[in-house]
Amino acid sequence: MKRLFQIATFLLLVSVSASAADKKHILMIAGKPSHGPAQHEHNAGIQLLRKCLEQGAAEAVEIKHHLNGEWPSAEEMSWANTIVIYSDGGGGHPALQGDHLQTLDKEMKRGCGLVCLHYAVEPTIEKGNKEFIDWLGGAFEINWSVNPHWEADFKELPDHPISSGVKPFATNDEWYFHMRFRRGMKGVTPILTAVAPDSTMSRPNGDHSGNDAVREEVKNKVPQHVAWAVQREDGGRGFGFTGGHFHAGWGNNDQRKLVLNAILWTAGGDVPAEGVASVVTEEDLKANLDPKPGQGLPEKPKPAKKNP
Repeated sequence: MKRLFQIATFLLLVSVSASAADKKHILMIAGKPSHGPAQHEHNAGIQLLRKCLEQGAAEAVEIKHHLNGEWPSAEEMSWANTIVIYSDGGGGHPALQGDHLQTLDKEMKRGCGLVCLHYAVEPTIEKGNKEFIDWLGGAFEINWSVNPHWEADFKELPDHPISSGVKPFATNDEWYFHMRFRRGMKGVTPILTAVAPDSTMSRPNGDHSGNDAVREEVKNKVPQHVAWAVQREDGGRGFGFTGGHFHAGWGNNDQRKLVLNAILWTAGGDVPAEGVASVVTEEDLKANLDPKPGQGLPEKPKPAKKNP
């Protein structure tokens, strides 16, 4: 009897150990506070997405996160199956500080996934542009890409694990578009695509506001990709998502599910047929907001103005 008990105990421990080993490790990095109330809420957004992943995929993931631009240790980086960055971009991008780009390069070469949300899809041309286009499949490039606020209507979604359980939706956000993608879109699958209205070209030309190439495409109603996935040659996966300016956007069930699915997919996990389920309340949206003047419950984005 004692022998049977020992065998049963051993098998249980092996089962628990195997289950833990099967979990996908997700490392999340939130940037420093930025912008006005309920905008660029990197700290609150990362913590909310973590909570939602633990709601809908608790048995499949193990998660660590860092706030306020803190960079993970080398040990944590090597532990991750995917790395999620939600932060400001350009010269202030946390991945471009010190030797961080080199540490990311090391993890990408072993097949680690990468997810960048909103402004975090923008490195600089001098540093990170080439790497981000490779790792993510595409990136925001100044004097080529633009960052207007507009209501994007996503009428169709591709047959891809990231779109599992996601219904067509429309939201007003700072949807960047006219991204610089891999040559020939090699390995890249557009996930969210919409036609940008003429109103997105109301600003004069500038490094983020407009250029002749993007004006021509908007004029000709060329569909623009604002979220995409890449399957890399090294076995790793990437996902770029240009929305996420407004914290209230995470209250949209389809937008949130799409990003949760993408995080799990880039980690090499199996996305449920109906996607990663989660529930977000108004209290959830108020939690962990950065201390900013006038901060409170995130307001819903204002509807986009219609063209006359």
